[in-house]
Amino acid sequence: MKKLLFSLTVAMLITIFTSGMNETSAATSVHTVKKGDTLYKISQQHKVSVTNIKQWNNLKSTVIYPNQKLRLVKSSKVAANTATKTPSRSNGAKISKEFMVSATAYTAYCNGCSGITRTGLNLRKNPDLKVIAVDPRVIKLGTKVHVEGYGYAIAGDTGGAIKGKKIDVFIPNKSRAYQWGRKNVKVKVLN
Repeated sequence: MKKLLFSLTVAMLITIFTSGMNETSAATSVHTVKKGDTLYKISQQHKVSVTNIKQWNNLKSTVIYPNQKLRLVKSSKVAANTATKTPSRSNGAKISKEFMVSATAYTAYCNGCSGITRTGLNLRKNPDLKVIAVDPRVIKLGTKVHVEGYGYAIAGDTGGAIKGKKIDVFIPNKSRAYQWGRKNVKVKVLN
């Protein structure tokens, strides 16, 4: 039912855009940013990667503003590629990379912390999220991963001390974050 509704929505958008504008043959849609939206949240809603949204809208950072219009490209080729790049825990995602990292933990309540991740996630309002801070040159922001001893998570944050094969796992409770300590763990990057 969701696929049928999605297909009808895409068909209507194609009709609207091709009748009113000279667009390419690829189906396009536009998302109007609402208060509280983040690129990650929008990427999950529309099943596209944060990287693609940034690229299609010439964004240099993950900062977005209410009422901003973001273009979301949804051609059949892009949709097929996106389906393999945004796996979930239950769809049999394949591992694209696997390596050992040094892992520490962090909370949303450290000194000087706002609780807002680099991708705009509010960890204070969403303490159950599984988020890791990464070096984006090693693991791209928005990537789904599996961290040994932590579980499935999203690479949604960065940190000043996170360089190379180091990660920080988000743990909402300060004492449990201290208990995590520093560990060498295996990270599986999913695609």
